[in-house]
Amino acid sequence: MLSQVETTTISTPLRTINRDWLWAVLLIAVLAALPLVAPRYWIYFAGLLGINIIVTHGLNIMTGYTGLLSLGHAAFVGVGAYTVALSQIHLGLPFYVTIPLAGIVAAAIGIAFGLPSLRIRGLYLVIATLAAQFILNFVFVHWQSVTNGDAGLTVQPATVFGYALNNETRTYYLILACVVFFTIFTLNVIRSRVGRAFIAVRERDLTAEVLGVQIVWYKLVAFALGSFYAGVAGGLLAYFNQFVNPEQFGLLLSVFFLSAVIVGGMGSTLGAILGAVFMTLLPEVLREGALTIGGTFGFDIASILVPLRETIFGLLMVAFLILEPRGLAQLWKRARQKFSPARKSA
Repeated sequence: MLSQVETTTISTPLRTINRDWLWAVLLIAVLAALPLVAPRYWIYFAGLLGINIIVTHGLNIMTGYTGLLSLGHAAFVGVGAYTVALSQIHLGLPFYVTIPLAGIVAAAIGIAFGLPSLRIRGLYLVIATLAAQFILNFVFVHWQSVTNGDAGLTVQPATVFGYALNNETRTYYLILACVVFFTIFTLNVIRSRVGRAFIAVRERDLTAEVLGVQIVWYKLVAFALGSFYAGVAGGLLAYFNQFVNPEQFGLLLSVFFLSAVIVGGMGSTLGAILGAVFMTLLPEVLREGALTIGGTFGFDIASILVPLRETIFGLLMVAFLILEPRGLAQLWKRARQKFSPARKSA
């Protein structure tokens, strides 16, 4: 028979897991009801946030779990967006084909750029992914016979059983479903043998290789998964905006996603979500704060804060690296432990 201590030890994690799932289901229900109460602008904002979460999940697999720093993730988002636009325009494919196809094409291109980078890491890998960003962006702009250059491409709304997703609210539900799916999929991957191999490569790649971990293979898998997520998110973005343009996928967007991973907490699925939420909301908070301050004191502070957006992102990254390297996920963990009922009862 189990002792009272053993029974308590087993039941406490189970209660924690059940409570976590209960909160997750409640959050999904609230998000599903959001379009019923929120204005149209916030629905658009929530859809964009969902797309950013998917991209950050993918980059977190590469950078946070596997240790492969990347500054070219926005370009893979662009690959997915253009794949959706071109496959719809020239082949007339429905969204349930174009979205997976966007992920597959982005994964293939990610592997192509990842192959030369398998033997390098650190700053050298950053330079290699930065080259991917510039090369793909050059293709988006100058391959005008395919991408239509700076003029961009128009994307028709996705259709589900004859029901057109032709506004922000309808597309929002598609994005929400994808966010839930990819979050659960990420959790399962990280808990699997593949996820443990990713972490081994990140921590000690040479030691992992001695222990039998195929470093080259798992780096390629990480590149493929991260790029696949970015491609799917790019496809969703194309349907959401109903327009694709090279300016949407510049270097600053790659810096934005890397900032989200660092601020949220590298190597944490919850951190990827918190980082994406924080970095997506930050410009809006700065804008609203500037308008409020400007209205109170009678001067236009927004003209000062808007040009400093990238500087603020950089300062936040430095601040989190110095003050809390594990990011918002660690802050959330500490707050949860501090206010945990189990801890209070103890």
